Amino acid sequence: MKKAMVMLLAVTGFLFYTSSLFAEEKKPEKPWNRFDVNLGASWILNDSEVRLGGEGAGVAISPEEVLGLDADTTVFRSDGNWRFTRNLRHSLDFTWYSNRRKGQTDAAPQTIEIGDITINEGDSVKASLDLDVIRVGYSYSFFQDDRMDLAVGGGLYIMPIVFKVESNGVVQGNISESFTAPLPVLSLRADFAITPKWFLRNRIDAFYLEYDNFTGAIVDTKMALEWEAFKHFGFGVAWDNFRMKAEAEDDTSVPGADFLGTFKFQNAGFMLYLKGYF
Repeated sequence: MKKAMVMLLAVTGFLFYTSSLFAEEKKPEKPWNRFDVNLGASWILNDSEVRLGGEGAGVAISPEEVLGLDADTTVFRSDGNWRFTRNLRHSLDFTWYSNRRKGQTDAAPQTIEIGDITINEGDSVKASLDLDVIRVGYSYSFFQDDRMDLAVGGGLYIMPIVFKVESNGVVQGNISESFTAPLPVLSLRADFAITPKWFLRNRIDAFYLEYDNFTGAIVDTKMALEWEAFKHFGFGVAWDNFRMKAEAEDDTSVPGADFLGTFKFQNAGFMLYLKGYF
C-alpha cells in the first residue's frame, strides 16, 4: 500500500511537472508567427513545351524528349512571410527559386524547326532552358482564431526565361530567346494549427490574361506540413505544383512579352526545408 502511494505520488508529480513545461512552451492565444523564413531544397519533375515564331510558324516541342533537357532537377528555394500589423492579419510574402536545365542529344529524333533554324533528324543538338521564379504577394486574414487562419490576397510572379539551342549538324545554327513574363495572381491561403507545434499550410495562386495578342496563365498550388520543434526553429515538408503558360502571336504591348511563340511549364515536386520564425 505504501509503495503504491509512493508510485502514485511520483507519477502525479511527473505529470504535473511535464504539463507545466508544456504550458511554458505553449504559444500565445494566436499561434501565428510574425515572421517566417524557409530555406531548403526542392526536387522537381519538369514538363515543358516550347514553340518559337508567330501564329502558324514552327511546331511545339517537348525540350525534355526532343532536346534532351533534364526531366528532373534539384533546386534551392526560399520562402518568407511577414505579418506586419499588430493584429497579425496583414501579410507580405515572397518566394524565389531558379530552375536551370541543360541537355544534349547526339541524334535528334526528328526534323524540327525552332525559330529561324532547322534541326534535321540525326543532328547533334545542345540546349538550355533557364526559369527563375520570383513571387511577391500580399494577403489579408479575413478569419483568424487560435486554430485557423484564412486569407485572401494577390501578388505578382516575375519569371525571367532564357532558352538556347545550338545545332551541330550538316547545317549549323543557334538561337537564343530571352524575356521576362510578369503575371499578376489572385491568392487564397488556409493555415491550420493542428497542435501548438504542428501546422498544415495551403495556398493557391491563379490568374488568366488574354490581351493584345498575348495569353498568360498561371496556377500554383502548395501544401506544407511544418513542425516547430524548437523555439524559433523548425522543419517542413511541402508539395508544390506550378503551371505557367505565356503565348505571344504577334507584337504586343504587354510589358516583358517581347517574343513570338509559346512557353509552357509544369514543375511539380517535394521540398524539404528548415524554418526560422519569431
